[in-house]
Amino acid sequence: MNERSPVRICILALPETSASVVYGMYDMFMSAGRDWGLIVEGTPGRAPIAPLVVSRHGGAFIAGNNVRITADAPLDACDDADVVCVPELLVPPGEPLAGRFDDEIACLRRCHAKGKILATACSGAILLAEAGLLDGLDATTHWAYCDFMSRQYPSIRVRAHRALVASGDGERLIMAGGGTSWLDLALYLIARLAGIETAMQTARINLVDWHDVGQQPFARLARTRQAEDAVIARCQSWIAEHYAQPSPVGAMMQMSGLPERSFKRRFQQATGMSPLAYVHTLRLEEAKQMLETDRQPIEAIANEVGYEDAGFFSRLFRRKVSLTPAQYRRRFGAMRDAIGCISETR
Repeated sequence: MNERSPVRICILALPETSASVVYGMYDMFMSAGRDWGLIVEGTPGRAPIAPLVVSRHGGAFIAGNNVRITADAPLDACDDADVVCVPELLVPPGEPLAGRFDDEIACLRRCHAKGKILATACSGAILLAEAGLLDGLDATTHWAYCDFMSRQYPSIRVRAHRALVASGDGERLIMAGGGTSWLDLALYLIARLAGIETAMQTARINLVDWHDVGQQPFARLARTRQAEDAVIARCQSWIAEHYAQPSPVGAMMQMSGLPERSFKRRFQQATGMSPLAYVHTLRLEEAKQMLETDRQPIEAIANEVGYEDAGFFSRLFRRKVSLTPAQYRRRFGAMRDAIGCISETR
């Protein structure tokens, strides 16, 4: 980068994206290098990044949540960009995408072949997977899409615990996890393209806190998404209410009437998890809820969700959630209390 040539970033907007992410990224990139001087010295600094909103045909269209987005240019503008950013896709995990984003996928493949950086926020990583650009690589996406990505694209190594992953040749494929981790993505790109100090200044101005614990503390299991396999779906319904009982996997296997190997194979195929991993996930989700809403000792919560050994529970929780139970309670219990206090004053 030199004084006369700011880095060109195209932000790809689709009808399935949120305007808040599209324009939030745009504002962050515009703020970099410019606003710190304006606030501290009274004179805007030189902007090292030039963002542009692009869409399939350019112009105005209605995006997610019925918000109008006006693109600056059509997809072809990406050919002249240095970086292409893809916000999230507001589509349910597992919804067929065949033929739906052909133009955008062709654009991403073309830009990747030309050596450009491709960056995605949230579920936008699904487009990179559909384009075949993540085969054999580490990747991440929104926690609700991680299991789907693992099943649909088995050659991709999905890192569900990580809020940001940079992969591929020259680390030109960059993915942020879920929700507001697009802020992490924007700061990472600013640091990489304009320098760490510029990124730090942008973070200070916008009061952005890096999601250093990853996205797993925010994850929830979609219990209502039943498997198409009727036998396994019946087991899912039962375990949702009986996860705390002793030997739950054996009980499900007995209920299924299947041999052990057949049961485990069909359960894994239907849910994307082994029966034991599914039970652990249900138990930890209930433990999260209890840690947020009551003040029972952690040992009591462990016992209530099915773990006699509180030490094992704490180690498992730390490995799966990236926080200890006590850390989780401090972070999310305090958040719930604060939101409750605000609600009560209205």
